Amino acid sequence: MEDSERKKDQEKATGRRKKFCPQCGSTDIFFARGLPQLWSIWECRNCGYYGAFIVEDGVTSQKIREEWARKHKANSKAKASD
Repeated sequence: MEDSERKKDQEKATGRRKKFCPQCGSTDIFFARGLPQLWSIWECRNCGYYGAFIVEDGVTSQKIREEWARKHKANSKAKASD
């Protein structure tokens, strides 16, 4: 059995799925601190995203990470040429 299949089986067994930031695709995402009313608000330590929407699909998150990296690479080149 492949590692990816084993991980999927573990996720199904435990009922837990990985969470990904919808802005940068990072897994460094956690519940925002503060008032108890914020229990459904997520915060990303990588990009600073703050919101209720979260991605739980690994394929989608990979595409988000690639797009994020491409945008930041283009931004860094633009800043360097200024």
